[in-house]
Amino acid sequence: METAEQATEGSPLKPAGDGSEPAAAPAELQKKSCQGGFSRMSHWRTAAFFLSLFLCLTVVFAFSFIIPCPERPHDKVMDVLIVIRSPESSPNKSCSDEGLTSPCLFLLALDGTKGETLWERPLGGELNWAQCSLQTGTSSSWHCLLSHSDNLTAVNKHSGAVFWQQPRPSVLPVSLPVLSVPDLDGDRVGDVVLVLLNGTQTQMVLLSGQTGDRIGSEVTIGGGAVQSHLLHRTEGGSYYVLLQRASGVFGLPLREVAARAKPGLGPDLKRDKHLEKTASNAMGLVPIYLSEARRLLRIKDWDDSSDLLVVSRREVALVDGLSLKRIWRFNGSSTGGFPSFGHFNRDEVLDLVVEVEDDDVRNSTKTFLPHVDPFRPLGPSVLQVAILDGGTGGLLWEEQLQPGAGPPRLSAVHTTNSVSVFMFWGLIRSGSNSSESSGGSQRSYMLHPLYPNVLLEFSHDVERIVAYRATLMERGRHAAYFLLTGPEAGEAGGAVTHSDAEIREAFNRLRFSSDW
Repeated sequence: METAEQATEGSPLKPAGDGSEPAAAPAELQKKSCQGGFSRMSHWRTAAFFLSLFLCLTVVFAFSFIIPCPERPHDKVMDVLIVIRSPESSPNKSCSDEGLTSPCLFLLALDGTKGETLWERPLGGELNWAQCSLQTGTSSSWHCLLSHSDNLTAVNKHSGAVFWQQPRPSVLPVSLPVLSVPDLDGDRVGDVVLVLLNGTQTQMVLLSGQTGDRIGSEVTIGGGAVQSHLLHRTEGGSYYVLLQRASGVFGLPLREVAARAKPGLGPDLKRDKHLEKTASNAMGLVPIYLSEARRLLRIKDWDDSSDLLVVSRREVALVDGLSLKRIWRFNGSSTGGFPSFGHFNRDEVLDLVVEVEDDDVRNSTKTFLPHVDPFRPLGPSVLQVAILDGGTGGLLWEEQLQPGAGPPRLSAVHTTNSVSVFMFWGLIRSGSNSSESSGGSQRSYMLHPLYPNVLLEFSHDVERIVAYRATLMERGRHAAYFLLTGPEAGEAGGAVTHSDAEIREAFNRLRFSSDW
């Protein structure tokens, strides 16, 4: 038989044999107390969690759907600056409101995404020329220079504010581009150089970027008329004004120009003793490339030490930007037009699309790709669009155009996939053995390097194209082209058209390609 003590130990919750209530053990009491505390804390934690979740969701929905977000001041999409001549630019802005004779000029900044007017600046007189993207110092200074009637006006591109306005320094016509040069007069603001044409002579005038005042006297350069010019910086940091003449390309030291304008001007400008050894006359002209030059272009517009492309009557040549020595040459019997640059292959070197005659391509290159047929019969004087390798000058792609369709207006749009999309205008030949034009209006064509045998063709009811450009408004997002159409005598003014729907559609056809 169990004793009372054993029974109590085996069943501690049962009454004892004497009928008295047993005392609870201390461990059991502590356990009960902890369980009750944890239970109460668990309820509070659950309530706090759901309350926090509710508050977070309320904030998210409020900012997403109820409270409007302000527009970003900088949307990373390039905007458009354009000059028009009109009695008014908008119902709230007219020439008479500014005390100007109607019609007058309006410099407009248009939003690159919506086309809305960001700001407008009325100016008097007739427009001679306008140039933007000038670098003269800090972002608060000016970026655009306009010549209208007898005035030069510097304008800030962000606000449209006039930074300064001065009378034209000369009645001679100005050859664009205006050159942005380093600070010459010591006011810590970059200055500008105007290149003036005077028959067989060329003159240069230096202006202060801070005030627009003339710096020193004008500098006359003999040796023949200048057709185009660029400012170039060599490997050693010295600046040269590159002058394209009928006999070739020559370099003029900027320090020589500054010293002749005003003794002691530009003391910090560096010399290039190696190039100065080859100078041909007292002005210090350095021969860079001797040929019948037609075009002088910089491969990269944003780089003042970029490689240079020289287009002459019978050849296209690439010149190293650091050493100013020739890299390669593409020979032919006739070249012309304005080349454009893009990536056709993936060697990370910019290739170029040029306008040549088709027989030039056959006789001047040793590089042939499978999609280029070197034995295709050709007719005489047929315009050709050709893409040349930027590293070697070899032929990468070509296409014949029908005669009489107008210039091809070559352009390229860079993509985020290491290649570019090339665009040009004209009419391609209806058959490989046909030399007759099929007629019709001018069309635009789009070429993607991944599909070199396919051209996307777009028909347009656009005639008399004055200017055209395909560009990437926002990297990876917004490709577009701009058309400026001009009127014939007696017709109404032309229009600027911005179209990106067709380009977007063409890109969408390629976006899921497995070849990327």
